[in-house]
Amino acid sequence: MKQQRTLIVMLVAVATAGVAAFGVYQAIQRMPVRQVEMETVPVVVAKHAIAVGTRLTTDDLLVAAYPARTPVPGAVADPATLVDRGVIVPIGEHEPVTLTRVAGPESGAGLSPIIPAGMRAISVRVNEVVGVAGFVLPGTRVDVLVAVTDDGDDKTRQEPMARTVVNNVQVLTAGTRYDAEESKDGKPVRSTVVTLAVLPADGERIALASNEGQLSLVLRNPLDVDPADTTGIKLAALMKGGTGPEPVLDVPKRKMVPAKKTVVEPAPQQPLIYKVEAIRAAKRTEEAVH
Repeated sequence: MKQQRTLIVMLVAVATAGVAAFGVYQAIQRMPVRQVEMETVPVVVAKHAIAVGTRLTTDDLLVAAYPARTPVPGAVADPATLVDRGVIVPIGEHEPVTLTRVAGPESGAGLSPIIPAGMRAISVRVNEVVGVAGFVLPGTRVDVLVAVTDDGDDKTRQEPMARTVVNNVQVLTAGTRYDAEESKDGKPVRSTVVTLAVLPADGERIALASNEGQLSLVLRNPLDVDPADTTGIKLAALMKGGTGPEPVLDVPKRKMVPAKKTVVEPAPQQPLIYKVEAIRAAKRTEEAVH
């Protein structure tokens, strides 16, 4: 009987707890949902990914709500403010289109707005090998080398050599074009053109180098900003397996005075002395004989 009473009490307790839990759940479900309103501001974002040099249109932009307590620097609320401006920095999908990512109202689109102030853009034509097998992409850093060969027509021309003419320049664009000059089969000639951002003086060096010899691009680590400390190499030094003739030091020659020879005279030899023992009767004597 005692065990039955204990079992009945436990069942009643479990049933009561279940009814109470169900009642609390129903009460919570009937409570109204409280929504906290957050103040927002309109921000123009990109509807899709936008590449550098694109002229913005209304089809590229849309307005999204951003929290007002975390403003976006340079954000724009009206899409009309950004229409017809050129993009100077790649913009991802749904990223804010800020004033720092677009050119000025009168700058237009294309390559001009992305040229840094005080620098110039110069394009050079290269092949796939010279272009580091396609690894020269926009944003990479390269050195420009020139190789000058002797064609034999000008006797005053120096021997063939190669040298770095410009160090650590940024690649703005790299792509393929079809030259107006046609090949023997009548089809346009395909070539790769790389546009570099250089200082005016460096642009002059590249222009002269491209006219006098063959240009080569050397890809470099973007963290390596030290200039290439080389003076170039000539064909004669290359074939010898060295970097060039050894420097000649201007050291005055000393007059060599031969050292005096010391002659050692042999010591005089002593005459040999022989001793003779003589016995006379009971006396024994020694006598020297020369």
